[in-house]
Amino acid sequence: MESVSETPAMAWDSADFRAGYDREPFGFGHNFAELDLFRPDRLAALAERYAKSDQDYFVARSAPSADTEFYAVPTVFRAPHLVLAELDAVPSRILLKRPEKFDPAFRALLDGLFQQVLHARPRLADETIMRLESAIFISSAAATTPFHFDPETAFFCQIEGEKTYHVFPPDTVSEVELERFYKRAIVNIGQIDLASRPAEREFVFALRAGRGLHQPQNAPHWVETGTSRSISYSFVFETAASRSRAGARSFNHYLRKLGLDPSPPGRHPAADAVKAEAMRLVIPARKSVTRSMRGLLGRAR
Repeated sequence: MESVSETPAMAWDSADFRAGYDREPFGFGHNFAELDLFRPDRLAALAERYAKSDQDYFVARSAPSADTEFYAVPTVFRAPHLVLAELDAVPSRILLKRPEKFDPAFRALLDGLFQQVLHARPRLADETIMRLESAIFISSAAATTPFHFDPETAFFCQIEGEKTYHVFPPDTVSEVELERFYKRAIVNIGQIDLASRPAEREFVFALRAGRGLHQPQNAPHWVETGTSRSISYSFVFETAASRSRAGARSFNHYLRKLGLDPSPPGRHPAADAVKAEAMRLVIPARKSVTRSMRGLLGRAR
């Protein structure tokens, strides 16, 4: 019989997946805690490989509260394996980006898991995947990651320890807030305030080893670990369609600066495509974007 460690799998309710995919978060089970890839010694060796790749990791202290500005939390400028060695003594959060670059076993894991998503969402096979990558989060006990949103669709899995995950559906972020973020045309976190989110729309997941959640693109969230070290794994992706929506929102941001009230993405797909293409051409030129918009208004509103 094939061992569990050779068959990583996620298990969700099919109805939950159909109803919630990229609209509302939902929980699911998985067996990743049993994989050799996530053994402490294996993770320590992996973290050491990051020492000379400072663009592939991020280390920070715990935030004092959920509503702390994300980048106001002190960054730790030390190699992740050094921080990992003292994690119990100095509360910190370690993000190891793209482990598939450093260990082919993580590439196999990522590709296999994405195939499971494709099986549950067959229409994704017809879309162009612009970015597919994973991440490992290793955090001290009682550590807080402040409120933010990410420009990607995610599947988040708890491997070790406990983590309380607070997440809101993406429609609790206004178009104006999204436009301000997407105008930058970069992959980063989106900073918004927690206080103005509707409390009744909050989903709270008490995660432990073997539990995970689906996080839609642009779903704002904050996270707190339990009484022991936490290890989590997540994989994310963007499609050509989601990049196009991002470009349309970027265009809409400048339309608002001209005093107009643009249609949100999805209402007029043909116009969205024109907006996205316009931003693809205008933004890299670093010219006056607002001035360029004036010449494009006849093509898209």
